[in-house]
Amino acid sequence: MRKERGLLIVLSGPSGVGKGTVRKELFSQPDTNYEYSISMTTRKAREGEVDGVDYFFKEKEAFEQLIEQEKLLEYAQYVGNYYGTPIDYVNETLDAGRDVFLEIEVQGASQIREKAPDGLFIFLAPPSLSELQSRLVGRGTETEDVIATRIEAANKELEMMNLYDYVVENDEVQLACDRINSIVVAEHCRRERVEKQYLAMLKGE
Repeated sequence: MRKERGLLIVLSGPSGVGKGTVRKELFSQPDTNYEYSISMTTRKAREGEVDGVDYFFKEKEAFEQLIEQEKLLEYAQYVGNYYGTPIDYVNETLDAGRDVFLEIEVQGASQIREKAPDGLFIFLAPPSLSELQSRLVGRGTETEDVIATRIEAANKELEMMNLYDYVVENDEVQLACDRINSIVVAEHCRRERVEKQYLAMLKGE
C-alpha cells in the first residue's frame, strides 16, 4: 500500500492560552512521533527561549525578504511583530509520511486553512477570559498596555473559532495533550484520508 502523506496539525489559540506549554509537553512524551515545524518571528526571545528550538528569531528586514520570495506557508503581524512558517520543510516532511505539528497564531492558521484545507486545525481555548488574563499577568514578561492589547486580540480570536475542526480546552496541560493525541489518531482513521490508498491497492498500484 502507498505510504500515507503526513498530517498537517495546526494548533493555535489566543495569546497566553498556553500553546507553547502544551506543545512542549506533547513533545516531551516518549511516544510522540510529530515533527515540530519551528516558526519564525521578529519578536525578541523571552528568557529561556533558544533560537532554532523555540523559534527562528529574525530581523524584520530578513523576514520581509522571505515574504517577497514566497518562502512562508503563512505569516502574520501580531502586536508589532511578524510570525511565520517556512514552507519547504513542511512539504518535505509531509511527503515523507510524517506528521508536522505547527503552533501558530490565529491569523496564520486562517491563511493555512486556505492553502491546506486538508490539514487538522485545533483551537486551544482558555477555561475563561479571566483565567487568560491571569496567565498573561503571571508571565511577568509584558507591560500592562501589552497585556490589554493581547486581551483585546484574544476576544477577536475567540470569535474565529469557526475556522477550526476541533476545540480543546486547556484546563490542565496533560488533559489537553491527551485530547489532542486522541484527535490525531481519529483523523488518521478518517475515511477520506485512507480511501485512496485502498482503492490504489485494489487496482494493484
